[in-house]
This record gives sequence, C-alpha cells and structure tokens, in this order.
Amino acid sequence: MNQTTLHLFWAKCENNAWCSLHNVDLSHSYYDRCEGIYIIWYWDNFGNPVTVRVGQGNIRDRLTAHGTDPQIQGYAHLNLLVTWTSLPPSYLNGVEAYLGKVLKPRVGSLFPNAKPIPVSLPFRMDLLPSRVDQQARPY
Repeated sequence: MNQTTLHLFWAKCENNAWCSLHNVDLSHSYYDRCEGIYIIWYWDNFGNPVTVRVGQGNIRDRLTAHGTDPQIQGYAHLNLLVTWTSLPPSYLNGVEAYLGKVLKPRVGSLFPNAKPIPVSLPFRMDLLPSRVDQQARPY
C-alpha cells in the first residue's frame, strides 16, 4: 500500500536562495513562535546534498544551539545551509522519523519511534552533477 507524500514548503532566504546556517537573522520576530522541522546540510563537490542534521522544535532555539555545537560546526567550512518548515505538532515525530531514515544525517542518529510520514524533500536526491551555482538552485 502506497502512502501519500505530504508536500511541504521549505523556507528559503533572500533571492530564493538557501539560507546559510550562520547568516539567518534569528532575532527577527518571525522566529518567536516558529515551530517545525529543520534540515542542515551542505553540497558536496558533485552538487549532491549531504545532510548534517535533521531535527524538530523551536527553530530559533534549535538553530542557535546548533550554531555552537562542535559536532555540527565540524562541517562549518563546507558552507552549511539550513531550511525549515512549520508543521502541526502531531506531524513532527513522524516527519522527523522519515527524514532521518531517508537523509541519513551525519550528526544525530536517534529519531522518534513513530510511523514515518513521507514528505517532499527540499532538494532532489537523484541529480547528476551540476555546474549550477549551488545557492541558486530552483528546488
């Protein structure tokens, strides 16, 4: 039985570019009550996404904590990017379980013991190497 994929709207920053983890203005009032799922990643030399961390919670609090987390900052030289999406609390565990299984992040291996909820990813996982500027990708 096929489960329907939940299509999510993943956040981007200025000019429709992916947000740099270190340049997101978390002091903005937008983040006061921003709860949801987030993904931290970088593009490898072939233009493929490499997931560093998947998580859930208050986006400001979680990204602030990850900004000083030594495990995550070990990848800082690779230009860490971040995206997030707001979701109802009842979806968070299932979506995080799914993303953890599919994206296999380098940091963090414990995910909620919940039935995975398939969701659209912010980036495609099946791309051939590309010469497109990584920040300007349209997906």
